[in-house]
Amino acid sequence: MFFIPFFVLLLVLIALITIKAIKIIPESQVYIVEKLGKYSASLHSGLNFINPFFDRVSRIVSLKEQVVDFEPQAVITKDNATMQIDTVVYFQITDPKLYTYGVERPISAIENLTATTLRNIIGDMTVDETLTSRDIINTKMRQELDEATDPWGIKVNRVELKSILPPNDIRIAMEKEMKAEREKRAKILEAQAIRESAILVAEGEKQSSILKAEAEKEVRIKEAEGRAQAILEIQRAEAEAIKVLNEAKPVKEILALKSLEAFEKIADGKATKIIIPSEIQNLASLIQSVKEIN
Repeated sequence: MFFIPFFVLLLVLIALITIKAIKIIPESQVYIVEKLGKYSASLHSGLNFINPFFDRVSRIVSLKEQVVDFEPQAVITKDNATMQIDTVVYFQITDPKLYTYGVERPISAIENLTATTLRNIIGDMTVDETLTSRDIINTKMRQELDEATDPWGIKVNRVELKSILPPNDIRIAMEKEMKAEREKRAKILEAQAIRESAILVAEGEKQSSILKAEAEKEVRIKEAEGRAQAILEIQRAEAEAIKVLNEAKPVKEILALKSLEAFEKIADGKATKIIIPSEIQNLASLIQSVKEIN
């Protein structure tokens, strides 16, 4: 009866020792192991074994990227304005050993380092520069924090200024300035719209005048072409008549008669004096004699 409880106790003891010696580490975690109070090893994800009598896990370190949102810091600018700036830091542990033994309370150390770095950067800038230089401030802070935290096994990936709150009097003045600027832009846009509208109206009137002038020009050209065509047709008819007359070989009396008809047309005009050739006068006397005989 005595050996059975001892054997069972021995088995339980061996099981406890075995369980304590086996360490199954999740992904993205590192176990810092110390042997007799001194750093021994860094155990990574997977199945690991330690000495259950002399080794112990002193710290569990996460390798995931971490985000820390610090409380707003009161920072004085170059022109003596107190700004409340809220900062967010994105960092990742790259060396678990340095992170464990490099600095006491690493998050608090990063917060204090962020505050001092922010004061140094903003102290060389005015209020306007601070409000318009977020990217520059973020870049400078990330570079300086990353360099300062490197001995702690920490890499600063990104720094963002979450909010920048100037004093109330400056904020009120800025709001008034923004309102005046918006009204100015509105008036400028309105003036530009009126100007563009006037230009479009003038362009329309110009195009209308041009089109009207071109239309009148076309009409005058067509009229002139019509008159020229009529004159040409008359000339052609007269030429044709002369041709026919020449082919008929008329006597002198017929030619004189035609000349008389031409002078008759001339007499219908406004001329007050007409000189008639002698041949036509003789022909006229002949015609008068014929009329008297009849």
